[in-house]
Amino acid sequence: MPDPIAAVARALALRGGDSSDFDLNPDVRLPEGRVLRPAGVLCALQERAGRVDVILTKRSARLKHHPGQIAFPGGKQDPGDASPVAAALREAEEEIGLPRELVEVLGTLPTHETVTSFTITPVIGRVTADFTERAEAGEVEEVFRVPLAHVTNPANFRIEARRWQGRRRYYYTVPYGPYYIWGATARILRALAERMAR
Repeated sequence: MPDPIAAVARALALRGGDSSDFDLNPDVRLPEGRVLRPAGVLCALQERAGRVDVILTKRSARLKHHPGQIAFPGGKQDPGDASPVAAALREAEEEIGLPRELVEVLGTLPTHETVTSFTITPVIGRVTADFTERAEAGEVEEVFRVPLAHVTNPANFRIEARRWQGRRRYYYTVPYGPYYIWGATARILRALAERMAR
């Protein structure tokens, strides 16, 4: 059986460009001189019972920004973080209880620009041992897993749209069971799926 995590590592070595929340909306003109804040998210891969899963979170419905949305653990780079990779590992430890020493960083995808003016570095890492999940109170409603095979199959992605700032904005989705994965999370997974399909 081929190692799916090794396939991810090979995909990360391929060349590719940055992505953004506006990829499917070429008519959107982004303001010149906009200031983007660096952030990092962790796409954590864990092998259990013969299957590789991606660990995701459902954000609390009480949050001001992106309430109830599906997201990777992660967040903005703080002054104490040496890099967006360090920010992703720190945030994963805070949000889901994943000790950073249990993450083998395989690499990163090109950055992703969000509508909220962040430039996200997606960090891909292998979880090397079991850990006790601990959802951060007030920020994370649920920690769950999605099969890597599901979110790296381009056929599982759809393009949908909704009204945003008076116009229709198109975006990727990759639903899984009761989880509606869309926006930046789906776009980052789509970038990984595209590389793995090469």
